[in-house]
Amino acid sequence: MTEHDAGETAPRNFPMTRGCPFSPPEEYAELRRLGPVAQVMLPTGRRAWVVTGYREVRAVLADPRVSADVRHPQFPALVPGEQEVGARTRPFIRMDPPEHTRFRRMLLAEMTVRRTRRMRRGVQRIVDERVDELLAGGPPVDLVTHFAHTVSSTVMCELIGVRRADPWFRRITGTLGSQVFGGGASTAQGAAEGIGALSAVIDGVVADREQAPGDDMLSRLVTERLHTGEISREELVTTLAILVVAGWETTTNQLALSVLALLENPGLLARLRADPAAFPAAVEELLRVLSVGDSIALRTATEDIHVGDHVIPAGEGIIPLLASANHDESVFQEAETIDMDRQGKQHVAFSYGIHQCVGQNLARLELVTALSTLVDRIPTLRAVAPLHTVRFRHEGIAFGPEQVLVTW
Repeated sequence: MTEHDAGETAPRNFPMTRGCPFSPPEEYAELRRLGPVAQVMLPTGRRAWVVTGYREVRAVLADPRVSADVRHPQFPALVPGEQEVGARTRPFIRMDPPEHTRFRRMLLAEMTVRRTRRMRRGVQRIVDERVDELLAGGPPVDLVTHFAHTVSSTVMCELIGVRRADPWFRRITGTLGSQVFGGGASTAQGAAEGIGALSAVIDGVVADREQAPGDDMLSRLVTERLHTGEISREELVTTLAILVVAGWETTTNQLALSVLALLENPGLLARLRADPAAFPAAVEELLRVLSVGDSIALRTATEDIHVGDHVIPAGEGIIPLLASANHDESVFQEAETIDMDRQGKQHVAFSYGIHQCVGQNLARLELVTALSTLVDRIPTLRAVAPLHTVRFRHEGIAFGPEQVLVTW
C-alpha cells in the first residue's frame, strides 16, 4: 500500500464499536486484510493512522522515531480537549525519554516481581474479604460495582500504602467511585476533574507521610524521591494519581469482562474448576482475547516511518491497535478462541516496548487470585440476565461492562 493508495478512500471513523464484547470491532479484521495500516477520522476532526498487524504494532511501539508526547500538534487524542488536558498535567505515559525514563524507573523499582510476590497474601485477603461480603449480602449482586471495582481499588490503595483502616482509604476509593470516574471519564473535562479530585486526596496523603513516614511505597517515594529533589511534589502527586486510575480502571474492566466471558463459556469454566493450576494460562488468554486497553497507545511519528509497504509521514498521529494485534490470524490461529494450551507468540495486551505497563505483574496476580477465588468459593455463580442485555462502556481507558448481575 502506498501513501497515495491509502488516501484515495475516505477514512473510517474511529473509535469503532465492538459487535461482540469478547472480540475487537469487526472492522479490524477487514483492515488487516487490506494491509497493516489504514487512515481513520477521529472525534476531534483530525486524521490518524491505525496499525493493525501484530508484527507491525510491536515494531511501531518499539520504534524510537514514534513519540508518546502529548504535545505534538497532531497527537491522535480520541476526545476533544484531551490533548490540552494532557499537555497541562503531563502524565508520564504521555512522555518520551529521558523524561519518561525517570518516572518509569522510579515506579519499576516499586513494582518488581519480588515486591509483587510480597503482595500475594494481601491480594488474597482483599479478595476473600470481598467474597465474604458478597455471600453475607446474598444475591443478586452487580460484580462490576461490588466485586471488580472494590477489589481493584483496594489493591491500588494498598499498593501505594493506604490500607482499608487508613482514614485516607475511603476518600481515595470514594473518588474513584464518583460520578466522573464511574462514568468512564468519557470527556476530557470529566477526566481532568477526576484526576484533579484524586490528586487533591493524594496530596493530603503525601503531606501525612511527610509527617509520619511508614514502610510503604508512598513513604519511600516521599523520602527517597521527593525530599532528595529527584521529583517535584506536583510530579509525584500526578504520577501516583495516574498510576492508581490506570491500574484501577483497566483491572476493574478486565476482571468484570473475564467473569462474563467465563460464564458464557461453561466448558472453559468446568476445566478451570477441575484444574485450578490452569488459571494463569487462562488469564493470559483472557488478556489477549478481551484486550480491554485496545487504543491506549497513542503516538506521533517524528520521522517518516515505513510500516509494511506504507510510509507514515513525520508529524502524523499513529494508533497501534492492541486488540487487532492480539487477533492477528497470521500469529494466533483461531484468535477468537480462549485457548489455555496456546503456545508461541506473546500478546500485547499490556502494550510493548518502553511504555509497556509497569503494573502488569500486579495485574496478573490480581486477576488470577480474584478469578480463581470467585470460581472456587461460589461454584454455582451464574449470570442473571442474558449477554445481549448487558451494556458496555466504549469510552475511557478500558473497555468493559457497565453491570454484570449474578446470582448463585
